[in-house]
Amino acid sequence: MDSRVLVAYASKHGATAGIAERIGEVLREKGLQADVMPAERVADLGSYDAIVLGSAVYAGQWRKEAAEFLESREEALARRPVWLFSSGPTGEEDPVEAMDGWRFPEGLQPVADRIEPRDVAFFHGVLDMKKLNLAEKLVVKALKAPTGDFRNWDVITSWAENIAAALEA
Repeated sequence: MDSRVLVAYASKHGATAGIAERIGEVLREKGLQADVMPAERVADLGSYDAIVLGSAVYAGQWRKEAAEFLESREEALARRPVWLFSSGPTGEEDPVEAMDGWRFPEGLQPVADRIEPRDVAFFHGVLDMKKLNLAEKLVVKALKAPTGDFRNWDVITSWAENIAAALEA
């Protein structure tokens, strides 16, 4: 397999970066060339056959770097297989249920519809009080949000394996 895949991400405290790294790792294990980097550091998509783009979610929105990546590269993304993922909620319940049915930022949905991603995933995230600023800590306490690392590595790995299989087909 000679496909070259870009796994781009926007992460505030590192949890989404960890998910992106795991996706890249799985793709490489499956024989793909995979580059993993922050969305704002991506200069050109020309050498990539497929794109995986992910972002941390805050108040139902993707981080600015990921949103700008998606919007500014819409035409190039529409010509390639694309997978999108979000990470954010904490707790044990299904992430979509935890977010009352939310799957993807409403404001970016028209762009995603035009790109026609192969899949859109929503993964649990991490809430580490040591990494939060005072305002974030107050919000977490007010919402009584569960703290800890809730990323499901089996689900993330399986999703990445499905990407590899789709690119192999």
